[in-house]
Amino acid sequence: MNALLDWLQSTAFHIAGTPVSVIEVIGFVTGAACVYGVAKQRLWNWPVGLVNNAAFFSLFLGTGLFADAALQVIFAVLAVYGWYRWAVGRTQTATPQDLPITDASPRAMALMGLAVAVLTGVLAWILHTYFGSSIEVPDAFILAGSLGATLWQAQKKMQHWWLWIIVDVVSVPLYINRGLVLTAILYVIFLALCVYGLIDWKRERSRV
Repeated sequence: MNALLDWLQSTAFHIAGTPVSVIEVIGFVTGAACVYGVAKQRLWNWPVGLVNNAAFFSLFLGTGLFADAALQVIFAVLAVYGWYRWAVGRTQTATPQDLPITDASPRAMALMGLAVAVLTGVLAWILHTYFGSSIEVPDAFILAGSLGATLWQAQKKMQHWWLWIIVDVVSVPLYINRGLVLTAILYVIFLALCVYGLIDWKRERSRV
């Protein structure tokens, strides 16, 4: 086990002089595959996402991004929920698209915005007070925004793409600041895939 952990944490290559670990490479590959799977409405995105959660939990814990590390555990729970929802939708509708794509109501969007803002504030205070974090606000927002986006993703709400886009924009400079260059590049790819997914879901829904 120790040999495996040492290998996962070892340097795979360097980007602009910054070391990139094997676990970060695994996170990169599984993360890109997962978001592409969501964009194409493929059920396999959920188990791939679980592998991604495990990889990023180890990576973020080792770089002091405690909120992001905790987020991966919550992601894993939500992934099981999403996997179930999409799988049940498939058996009930007998279509390759599983659950139908729907819009969140104005009330749901307002409540989501309030929930993300409150959770960000609470988590930022905890990170600063108890963990001495100096990047508590973006770290906390990424957790709060990602939770909301994943919940809406599991329910196939169109607006989950917009939440992911905002999370990705905040994530890129944060990960560069922590020396996670490959992960920052991954989030740029995530951003592009989210735009693609948003367009593709709109096109898919217009056909129904």
